[in-house]
Amino acid sequence: MKIKCIAVDDEPLALELVSKFVEQTSFLSLEAKFDNAIQALGYLNDNQIDLVFLDIQMPDLSGMELARILDGKNLSKKPKIIFTTAYNQFAIEGYKVDALDYLLKPYSYEDFLKASTKAYQHYEKLSQANNESNSPNKTADYIFLKVEYQLVKVMLDQITHVEAYKDYVKVFLKGKPNPLLSLTSMKNMEELLPEGTFMRVHRSYIINLDHIESVARNVVNIGNVNITVSDMYKDKFMEFINKWI
Repeated sequence: MKIKCIAVDDEPLALELVSKFVEQTSFLSLEAKFDNAIQALGYLNDNQIDLVFLDIQMPDLSGMELARILDGKNLSKKPKIIFTTAYNQFAIEGYKVDALDYLLKPYSYEDFLKASTKAYQHYEKLSQANNESNSPNKTADYIFLKVEYQLVKVMLDQITHVEAYKDYVKVFLKGKPNPLLSLTSMKNMEELLPEGTFMRVHRSYIINLDHIESVARNVVNIGNVNITVSDMYKDKFMEFINKWI
């Protein structure tokens, strides 16, 4: 999925920086860039755009004024806004116009990516909701994980198990020698992974039940990995096992 976006900033260096960040982000597509909000407004009236990276303090028409105009328009699909500014006093005003995020200059690519990922997740949820409404019996068979500076699509049936690793999780995939390292929590992974297929069996492990090869006492074997089922999760795991005995 590509998110169509524009960049608006009256400072040439700032405009070039945000444009550069957009172009190096795989899920963003830079459709246009403007050094004033009036031209940007004209473009938005004639083109369908998903996301606007918008400076606040600009002559003639400020970014906040542009956001209010867009918020009041009867558009079938209003673009989301990520404000970029050197002044943090506009944060509250930004949220009043339903801004997606707020980047305080000078910001790094990591900050930019974090804000952009919010936009990706927003439109991904909309896409999934539309798919579910069209096919109510179909559930998503994949998830997206943040790996370094990108979002990686991971098929659920390829995940054998997940292991906690400091502030990260290691996601092990069938046939892949090295796991994906994602900056997230085990709790978040539990929420992402469907309960009927995945089960947490230890504070540090979530397993894909379809990939179990054998069970010996309180140890689960998946490929060449042995995972201990801790006492905290033992009863729930045994309920699953007893269904097949």
